[in-house]
Amino acid sequence: MISLIAFFLLIGILIIQIVFIIRGDKKPDPFTHYLLLAVSLLLFSITIYRSITIKFVAITNTFESLVFFSAVICLVLFIYRLKAKEKAIELLIFGATIIAFILLSIASSPIAPKKIAPPIPALRSYWLVLHVTFSFIGESFFVVSFVTGIYYLASVKRGDTEKMATLDRLTATFIAIGYPIFTAGALIFGAIWARYAWGSFWSWDPKETWALITWLVYTAYLHARFLGKLRGKFSAVIAIIGFLFTIFTFFGVNYLLSGLHSYGG
Repeated sequence: MISLIAFFLLIGILIIQIVFIIRGDKKPDPFTHYLLLAVSLLLFSITIYRSITIKFVAITNTFESLVFFSAVICLVLFIYRLKAKEKAIELLIFGATIIAFILLSIASSPIAPKKIAPPIPALRSYWLVLHVTFSFIGESFFVVSFVTGIYYLASVKRGDTEKMATLDRLTATFIAIGYPIFTAGALIFGAIWARYAWGSFWSWDPKETWALITWLVYTAYLHARFLGKLRGKFSAVIAIIGFLFTIFTFFGVNYLLSGLHSYGG
């Protein structure tokens, strides 16, 4: 029921955002970010309720993971909107809100069973909790960098150099924030949990491999950005590819490839 409320609230937010975008007001809409905060709190309440019920942190299956991921995205957008000084950020918030909406839609679909059940023993590890939560928090910043990358490419076609410079900077900023968090969660905490669950820090499991590929893409981006002074269109393309790999690591590996992570469904 709570997830349904959050789902329809996100629909309302998107409608309001579209209205402001169409109107083309110089000032961004003054209140949808507070609604995003409300969605985030609603979704976090689902995690809390399920955690109390199963007596463990409820983040061990697809539904719980998507709920947490969507909640963090909405929270990141709320915080960013409070601190943002850039003009015309409506499209950035709107694009990332769409992604949160899509993730929550998938969580509401039959492919994400909602049954509340304690996790199997291999998943009852707080290293797993750190692995999953830090990964999704880092990826939430990658969501926004993905949107800014797309927005940048659209701005190139219009020749809006001022907006392009802003979007290029924002893309780098969000990746720089998300990268160390993702690194800690996906690689460091993930390796420790793997040692605890399977007896080895690394097994070349498909999800491990694709997480590494994703990390290498963002590593290459930051290396080229800060050491090679990479800017512009190619930079945006790498940011977009990185996020697409992130999505494949979660959905593609879960449903197309079998491996040690398969039971995490």
